[in-house]
Amino acid sequence: MKNIRALVMLVVAAVAGLGAVVVASRWLMDRSSGMTTKVAVAAIDISLGQRLNPEFIKMVDWPAGSIPSGAFSDTQKLDGRVMKNSVLRGEPILDGKLAPVGTQGGLSAVIADGKRAITVRVNDVIGVAGFALPGNYVDIIVSTQQEKGGDKKSGGDESISKIVLEKILVLAVAQEVGRDETKPKVVNAVTLEVTPDQAEKLDLARSVGTLSLVLRNQVDVATLATGGATKVSLLGTPAAPVPEPTALPARPARVHYAARPAAKRDCVGVLSGVLGSVECF
Repeated sequence: MKNIRALVMLVVAAVAGLGAVVVASRWLMDRSSGMTTKVAVAAIDISLGQRLNPEFIKMVDWPAGSIPSGAFSDTQKLDGRVMKNSVLRGEPILDGKLAPVGTQGGLSAVIADGKRAITVRVNDVIGVAGFALPGNYVDIIVSTQQEKGGDKKSGGDESISKIVLEKILVLAVAQEVGRDETKPKVVNAVTLEVTPDQAEKLDLARSVGTLSLVLRNQVDVATLATGGATKVSLLGTPAAPVPEPTALPARPARVHYAARPAAKRDCVGVLSGVLGSVECF
């Protein structure tokens, strides 16, 4: 009898324990569901300039207290939008990383307001051995000829290399605009983001000389004024002295001669009636 009573008590305790677990789990699920919100994240890696579609997006639970500013909770608002920056899989898609509504896809979507994109031809040397990747900044050097001393009368030209543009953003290499890779790519063309004035300078520079790209630190914003490198400054040889103009011979001074005094002559007085005169001989 005692064994039956103990068995019944064990069954009742087990049922009560299971009931408590079920109630507690439901309570935790209800509470956790109220503390999370659905947020749109990238289902795959998305490159800048790509147009979004439902295959690129998935909804995940995100803690309600730490939702990033500009996040989306409705995938319909993202349909057809164009990425202005690259995002990785699982990264929230934020409004600040999207081009304005109605923007067409492609490179034009990532060009900043007031800027232009211009492409220059490069090789493995000019393109910094392929390390000038999208998202990097470069300076541009032109190697050309200039008049010696900046004076046409001096005659002849001299070679000069000069930095003409600084801190220029690389938008794309060849036809790739992805900014998440660090592996160098040797290409034959680089697309740069410039202002209209810089575009004019760059177009002139590539027509008058040879261009070179100089890779710079992405956080370095300092600009340095340089005078350019010439053969004289490179080798450290003094410049040839400019011959002084030969002085013209002085004109002989004009000699002024004093008038000779008149030679003395013999003179006599002559009286003719009441008139008198002097005769000299």
